[in-house]
Amino acid sequence: MQLKNEFVRWLAGFKPQPVTVSSGEKLRASLGALIGILLTGCATWWLLGDTASLPLLIAPIGASALLLFAVPASPLAQPWSIIGGNIVAAIIGVTCAMHVPEPLLAGPLAVGLSVIAMFALRCLHPPGGAVALSAVLGGPAIHALGYQFVLSPVMVNSFLLLATALVFNNLTRHRYPHAAKPAAQNHSTRDLAPGDRMSFTAADLEGVLKQYNEVIDVSRDDLESLFHQAEMHAYGRRFGRVTCADIMSRDVITVEFGTPLDEAWQLLRKHNIKALPVIDRAQRVIGIVTQIDFLRHANLDVYEGFADRLRRFIRQTPGVHSIKPEVVGQIMSKPVSTATLNTHIVELVPVMSDLGLHYIPILDGNRKLAGMVTQSDLIAALYRGRLEEALAA
Repeated sequence: MQLKNEFVRWLAGFKPQPVTVSSGEKLRASLGALIGILLTGCATWWLLGDTASLPLLIAPIGASALLLFAVPASPLAQPWSIIGGNIVAAIIGVTCAMHVPEPLLAGPLAVGLSVIAMFALRCLHPPGGAVALSAVLGGPAIHALGYQFVLSPVMVNSFLLLATALVFNNLTRHRYPHAAKPAAQNHSTRDLAPGDRMSFTAADLEGVLKQYNEVIDVSRDDLESLFHQAEMHAYGRRFGRVTCADIMSRDVITVEFGTPLDEAWQLLRKHNIKALPVIDRAQRVIGIVTQIDFLRHANLDVYEGFADRLRRFIRQTPGVHSIKPEVVGQIMSKPVSTATLNTHIVELVPVMSDLGLHYIPILDGNRKLAGMVTQSDLIAALYRGRLEEALAA
């Protein structure tokens, strides 16, 4: 009975994992592959003409299309992977076909050498193995082409399919090519962003991947992003559904683009605040002005005459013309990082800690100003959440 159960569990390992993408994404990938192969075949025919000795399409290009359109973020689907992988595999395949007369030996040798070459050239592309095998087992018509097989159809097909993928993926809002971040370096905790000091770093992930010692079909930056998002979901689950609407200040003091500097400065002093959202007539946030903006534009990088220089900067210049800023819109910071009423407070942590923001305007469903969350609001909410969690335990 135990042996039977172990056998059943072993068979269960063959069950495919569910695909988590939406129906729309599946349709997008299928449509991309269809368009990619169609345009590649038509463009190859237009470039080379209807030549009986040259196939317009090779079978492995269909596998390349699956990678380029279904998983465009994969390291195996990047431009250098398809171009370098297919071309080097074609060269090796033709060479093996020409110098190893026995196909049962030439085929495995071509595939094995292609994998080694693709690893060495950092252009690992699974369809490249099929390209190498096609060069060996393609029959007399392919063998008669010799190294011309590398140029056409392999190189022509690869470049045309890549050009289609570049246009289609970006038009359908899928970033392509998916450029990788520079390799992670070890840094002291002083050099890390505040959020990274309490979480894993890129160097930690790099170390784990080296220890894992297998090719993972996900780029390092995507993997890092997924882990960070998983952390945020876990934090949100632990703290409950606390949103910006629950903790924000609703009686926000605001100014407009044309508010005089002296009036804005008096508002900051009177209400003992450090920032004022700048809104337009539709109550939409167009900027934010802080005490730091006043000090920076007044060129107060030295303490000598600090108060006098600040007063001169704030004081409105009489007359029509002025060489210094006179209204808030001339010194405000933009664009502004904002959140919505339904944003979970955990999502504000990396924004405030890593970007050094002290205030985040909160917008309603019409993108109008609804409130403001400060660092103090966020710290208090997180502290209360942790306290309630400890009491419940």
